[in-house]
Amino acid sequence: MKRFANPLALSALAACAVSLVGWQVHAESNRVAFPELDTLVHYTTVKRGNVTEHIMTTPEAMAAVKSGKPIPAGTHFVLVDHRDGKLYRYFVMERGAGFGADYDASRRTADWQFQWFWPDKSINKDENTARCQSCHRSQQGSDYLFTAYRIPRFNGTPVE
Repeated sequence: MKRFANPLALSALAACAVSLVGWQVHAESNRVAFPELDTLVHYTTVKRGNVTEHIMTTPEAMAAVKSGKPIPAGTHFVLVDHRDGKLYRYFVMERGAGFGADYDASRRTADWQFQWFWPDKSINKDENTARCQSCHRSQQGSDYLFTAYRIPRFNGTPVE
């Protein structure tokens, strides 16, 4: 049996591996519920290489954005992520009264929370929802939405 020449090096390597496992970030439980997709409006499609993202929301959110009013609590935005023509996953944003209080101010995106779901609508625990919040914080001026500017252009056909 071959042994390490330096047992301290082996101990340090093991300690480092254990600490790296602790750094892995995964989806967390939150208040986002998977919505009834057939109640949502498909208002835009984004294409990037082999990825096609169909984005939808509630009729009430569409009306609020078009009239310059706040998006109401209870609103879902859903990104339906297709890869190579097949459903890969869903990304869901949900606004709820008091949802923002679940996070400290440095992470908060008003009252929006985010969650990834697999095609079977189970939570995708491999995704980092803190990363979603971090990215969407850059869109504070458009109520944390990247595609809000497309909603007023929607005329019944998804805007690309």
